[in-house]
Amino acid sequence: MHPPSRPLRSAYLVLALLACAALRAAAPPPRPHVLFIAVDDLKPTLGAYGDRIARTPHLDRLAARGLLFENAYCNQAVCAASRNTLLVGSRSTTLGIYNLATNFRRAVPDAVTLPQYFMRHGYRAEGMGKVFHVGHGNTGDAASWSVPFLPDLVIDYALPASTDGGQLTREAALFANSPGVRAAQLPRGAAWENADLPDTAYADSRIADAAIASLRRAQAKPAEPLFLAVGFVRPHLPFSVPKKYWDLYDRAALPLATRRTPPDGAPAYAGKTLGEISNYTPFPDTPPLTEEVERTTIHGYYASVSYMDAQLGRVLDELDRLALAARTIIVLWSDHGWHLGDHGMWTKHTNYEQANHIPLIIVAPGVTRPGTRTAAMVETVDLYPTLAALAALPAPQVPQTLDGRSLVPVLRDPAASVKNHIVHVFPRNAPARGGELLGRAVRTARHRLVEWKKIGAAPETADLELYDYLTDPLETKNLAATQPEVVAQLRALLAQHPEPRPVVR
Repeated sequence: MHPPSRPLRSAYLVLALLACAALRAAAPPPRPHVLFIAVDDLKPTLGAYGDRIARTPHLDRLAARGLLFENAYCNQAVCAASRNTLLVGSRSTTLGIYNLATNFRRAVPDAVTLPQYFMRHGYRAEGMGKVFHVGHGNTGDAASWSVPFLPDLVIDYALPASTDGGQLTREAALFANSPGVRAAQLPRGAAWENADLPDTAYADSRIADAAIASLRRAQAKPAEPLFLAVGFVRPHLPFSVPKKYWDLYDRAALPLATRRTPPDGAPAYAGKTLGEISNYTPFPDTPPLTEEVERTTIHGYYASVSYMDAQLGRVLDELDRLALAARTIIVLWSDHGWHLGDHGMWTKHTNYEQANHIPLIIVAPGVTRPGTRTAAMVETVDLYPTLAALAALPAPQVPQTLDGRSLVPVLRDPAASVKNHIVHVFPRNAPARGGELLGRAVRTARHRLVEWKKIGAAPETADLELYDYLTDPLETKNLAATQPEVVAQLRALLAQHPEPRPVVR
């Protein structure tokens, strides 16, 4: 038998090459990685959100890559409950968890968390820093990760003087008046550190290092999609960051709050003053604060945001260096906002705008357009179905109730909207009103209504707050008594949602 002629051999070679090309064309593209970035206590004090003082170049360049949400809100302005709502996809009112201490699995033992859902569809889920809230009696969730989670310090000091050599403790009255949480002795120290130290002295640098190592492993295993949760801890107290970030700001130019008293006509129990921040020296247990303390606190907050921003920049740089960006969905969110003296309030833990308005940025290759913005109303429970849809996973069928809606229509068209309002809550103990009340809020593009009553009580027993952000963006006056038509419209929106679940203890 004679070997094939040269022309025939060439034909075979061409056919083989065509067959290989066809196989390559038929192979599905690699599934996207997900870079899921949580930032603790971050309000929209970012250049991309119009803050002219903030020095946040890396957050700003992330926003320039994708879609910035101007009207994003958490579902409750406290760490554990807020993170539960996003990671489980259920509002606090669905879970019945409104505090720091209760783990979400007390409410839904077989819940499938967001990283778990990705794991069930072939993803490797890794996490570091602060993603679930750990502490105050609460724990992490080992079932949500393919490998052990890498925690780091939230209360982080480099200088022994900041804790009197480790001896300082103060009574933690934080949330002592909320359901299921009792005061405890927690080690605390200075509210800030301003020392000439390298970035590596503090947790967010270590968290960035761990994220970079995870990205490198992912680059070495291109067939394995990665869900990488990176939980940065600044600007959570204490404001312990290197001096060079403090030096970015002129303290005298930092703005002090203009409205320093609660809204006129608001229920006395609806607000707060110091709370959590009183656990740190030099803060007193009750107001007032000196102007020097106020300015240093605001200075420390901005410096902490800039330090976290620099660590985020390192992670984004590595994502680009490894040529993974084109394959990676990025979402950056905060668990809640932060009061910086407005209404005489500090930290979070209210139903007011500064505590609930959060930054949210999504970069989805092939879906979002660079440098776009949207005014669509969104809430953190929307991220669970959104990320599942972006990764082309099946529509989630999970044991818990998913309260959110996919934001993919908004990602494709920033002028679109998937809802006309969002809801959030916060509890209060009001002895004069008979004990534990839940403030359930509905926020539209213009208004916020807060309905305060006992869970399950009749609507007519409620105290109401109404604010108009078109005419009164600083929430100076409760308008509920003078605008009954608006109250009725907003209560009709609130009535679309089930009565909150009683407290799970």
